[in-house]
Amino acid sequence: MTLTVVDMHTGGEPLRIVTSGYPDIPKGTIREKRAYVRDHLDHLRKLLIFEPRGHYDMYGALLVEPDLPGADLAVLFMHNEGYSTMCGHAIVALGRYAVDEGLVAKQEPITIVNIEAPCGLVVASVEVRDGKAGAVSFESVPAFLFARDQRIDLTGYGRIGFDIAYGGAFYALADCHQFGLEFGHNRVRDFVDAATALTDRLKADFRLSHPDHSDLAFLYGTILTDGKDDFSGEATRNICVFADAEVDRSPTGSGVTARLAAMHAKGGIAIGQTRTFESIAGSRFSGAVARTTKAGPHEAVIARVGGRAYYSGRAEFIVEADDELGRGFLLR
Repeated sequence: MTLTVVDMHTGGEPLRIVTSGYPDIPKGTIREKRAYVRDHLDHLRKLLIFEPRGHYDMYGALLVEPDLPGADLAVLFMHNEGYSTMCGHAIVALGRYAVDEGLVAKQEPITIVNIEAPCGLVVASVEVRDGKAGAVSFESVPAFLFARDQRIDLTGYGRIGFDIAYGGAFYALADCHQFGLEFGHNRVRDFVDAATALTDRLKADFRLSHPDHSDLAFLYGTILTDGKDDFSGEATRNICVFADAEVDRSPTGSGVTARLAAMHAKGGIAIGQTRTFESIAGSRFSGAVARTTKAGPHEAVIARVGGRAYYSGRAEFIVEADDELGRGFLLR
């Protein structure tokens, strides 16, 4: 068995794109494909994402045949726990990759790439100059504030306030100062512990729902912010801890989308205002509310998020028959 990949990163967050080696995926909806890969091919996720080829915070993308009319490609997202419904940093990378690999017809100054994700259709706009793809922005599915100004007693931290918002995946949003944390002063481990504690508690005690499909109704993680939610020319910082305590090095595209939905619903940002979002690693995405819409009973927005992706390598992976560790393991 041989698997080939192209490695990219967006704002420091890795993306391992599978280019060959997977068996054919049966036809069906994107969520049916996601279920098939999860149930029948999960050993390949572990081989690509886990050590010794990957690491605890590795992220991957498997391109599959699109099902939605008008989609140029479809993608399944992979991480240390399984398969997510949306990933903005991956969309930024895949937009550039699609142009560079000729998966869409190249047009200057902007090439549109329609990408089907498990959450729905995401439209990426790729800047192209002198034939070279550059920065990418995208408009995702309707994003909305699901639960506003909630409070919970969290063991070890006291009374914690939070929102829950959807940006292609559901996130809890909380000001890091409530946990005694401050960006630039505390360890990443401290942020991870706090975010994981909140995620675990809410998964157990807080029921989610999505108007489109029950498969989308799960809490993907927690985003701890600097509390600067009102519009400003100053960047606002956040850290996203998702899946099994995985840390996003980028500002998190779906997370920025969720934050924008919450900020708009609470009067913190108006349509057309562009805010800068900064990650724990110092990388930045732009984010703006492009327009309002509805998502079932929810008042929602269409957000536009932008960033840049870069290539970091190409590889061919094998596993020998008697190499048990080579099938994938994780240390933390």
